[in-house]
Amino acid sequence: MISPETRADVRYTPAVDPHRFAALVDADLFPRSGKVFYSGRAAFSAPARLYLLGLNPGGSPLQQAGETIGRNLEAWRSRPARWSDYVDESWAGKPPGTHGMAPRVRHLFDRLSLDPREVPASNVVFVRSAREADLAAEKEQLLDKCWRVHLAVIEKLEISTVVCFGGTAGRWVRAKVDANQKAGEFIEKNERAWRSEAHLNRDGLCIVTTTHPSIADWRNPASDPSRLIGEMLAR
Repeated sequence: MISPETRADVRYTPAVDPHRFAALVDADLFPRSGKVFYSGRAAFSAPARLYLLGLNPGGSPLQQAGETIGRNLEAWRSRPARWSDYVDESWAGKPPGTHGMAPRVRHLFDRLSLDPREVPASNVVFVRSAREADLAAEKEQLLDKCWRVHLAVIEKLEISTVVCFGGTAGRWVRAKVDANQKAGEFIEKNERAWRSEAHLNRDGLCIVTTTHPSIADWRNPASDPSRLIGEMLAR
């Protein structure tokens, strides 16, 4: 579903050709159930400080067998350039931006004073799985096929901070960029005391591993990692 704001696409002048990133997606993945970009072409068209990465698309690869990576790329090329799944997409038949973790991610954008349609967002792995454990058998192959896209985004868009949703996404990305120098942390102010952490690599790229917004309600001040992310962006 396209919101009224994006129905008539806003003109934008790309400093970087966003299609170069789509062209890097391995064609072997096209028939697989999954998703690549959670932001429209405008977010991949200019330098950006922040890059959001989940682990992989959730759902059922059987029930959503027709929602392939190839079709997702076609839709990305044809939808409005200024787009964010967290604002413009309807999930579970609910109004756009109101279901699941979308309001929590939108809260993060609000706290950081960022336009979600201008922040690139994706997943470490593009292939859909019902459970995180289902990725284990293909981990290395899928990482190799997907990481070249993320590396190009980080380099071409001059990303300074990558926010990873959940511990597995954070560990995988940190390993790829060798980010081992701890730069900060946020511990939830509640009984569970879940931790979000920031690490730097030797080039100054920051990887922030947060709690997962599908579980932790970032709108609750006791669980909100926004300040940590803001501090890393302000370095």
